[in-house]
Amino acid sequence: MIIGRFAPSPTGPLHLGSLVAAVASWLDARAEGGRWLVRIEDVDTPRVVPGSADEILAALQTYGLEWDGEVVWQSRRTTLYERALDELRAKDLVFDCACSRADLQRAASAPLGEEPRYPGTCRHGLPPGREARSIRFRAPDGDDFIVRRADGLFAYQLAVVVDDAEQGVTRVVRGADLLTSTPRQIALQRALGYPTPEYVHVPLVLAPDGTKLGKRDGALPLPTLDDARIRETLALALRHLGLDIAPAEPRRMLEQAILFTKSRE
Repeated sequence: MIIGRFAPSPTGPLHLGSLVAAVASWLDARAEGGRWLVRIEDVDTPRVVPGSADEILAALQTYGLEWDGEVVWQSRRTTLYERALDELRAKDLVFDCACSRADLQRAASAPLGEEPRYPGTCRHGLPPGREARSIRFRAPDGDDFIVRRADGLFAYQLAVVVDDAEQGVTRVVRGADLLTSTPRQIALQRALGYPTPEYVHVPLVLAPDGTKLGKRDGALPLPTLDDARIRETLALALRHLGLDIAPAEPRRMLEQAILFTKSRE
């Protein structure tokens, strides 16, 4: 049985781009009679906006996206991440790193706008006189990445891998902006002996200037009070996924979407 999930960060209300990702994941699971889980990825506590998690959950219900089981909160699962990090340490697959963001920018060889590739400064030990700031995973391709940040918080890459394995997630449907995270997560899964889910990445909703539409870019929150706008917004999200369904009551639209999805398989 397929087990999918939607894992928003509570840094603000849902917008159209996040609704598209949620609908795509929900349809993928429901069309095959699978389970659909919701996880609140609030491990990055400094970015959490109070009350936004409740807004997100209420919006999902408004748009007919009911989930199975209880909602999981990353902030309550640090013991699991500690255990995974200890296992990586025991396998010599992580190392302490003294590099700051400024250090990496100075050593960067990546094209403008891309994440700089880690130059391996601390891979074989801290430079003399430097203290550890973060912990990095010793990646097979040498592009070592952070699994515990300088502020002590666990990084997204480790937390999401542990959560997907613990929840038994078998298929991850998400936006194409996370495509570059997939190889890192697969590397961690292999290092920890976890199964690797199937990954599907859906096209992003773009702003008029061609950039990603997201919370940081001022994307408007989803309408949640006006029934007509709710229906039109859900129809827009479905159309982005190639499903041309007339606006109607959300659950009815999603039922039609499931039938269309099955007919295309």
